[in-house]
Amino acid sequence: MDFLAVMGIALALAMDAFAVALATGMVLRRVSGRQAFRLSFHFGLFQFLMPVIGWLAGRTIATRIATFDHWIVFALLMAVGGKMIKDGLQRPSDEVTSADPTKGRSLIILSVATSLDALAVGMSMALLGVGIVFPSIVIGIVAAALTLVGLRLGRVLGQRFGHRMAIVGGVVLVAIGVRILVEHFGHAG
Repeated sequence: MDFLAVMGIALALAMDAFAVALATGMVLRRVSGRQAFRLSFHFGLFQFLMPVIGWLAGRTIATRIATFDHWIVFALLMAVGGKMIKDGLQRPSDEVTSADPTKGRSLIILSVATSLDALAVGMSMALLGVGIVFPSIVIGIVAAALTLVGLRLGRVLGQRFGHRMAIVGGVVLVAIGVRILVEHFGHAG
């Protein structure tokens, strides 16, 4: 997988983390360095680990489904991308909690929630026979960096734009899924 494709996937996967970081930046009156580190570290770590877990799961079944794996990859990316687009089109609730989302249980829940799509992407990479180390490192770094950017911009951009970032990520994943099918049928014919 070339670097541009890896960056496209990393950026698409990081959109959820970015959107959550935007919202978190808006909820917190002031974002300390410690809060920024906790959120970006955890989001980056989970975005790194989930593709690896998905890849390992995908490797165990890859030889059994080689004849139709491109359709599975396409379906996974369409499902994840479609969900991201759907979530981005829905208006987030205006509830504001007083709890710090960069601590404890909230932090873990947000970390898992923003990285579940990376699990499916990791499985897709296994089905394509792509190595996982480099993509996972890039995905984790991009997620951590965009989380920091999202926190800092949260107060500036406001809630009006935060939820729409998931749409961008979803469109990128759908486009990558379509590209995989086009490439497969281009090589098959």
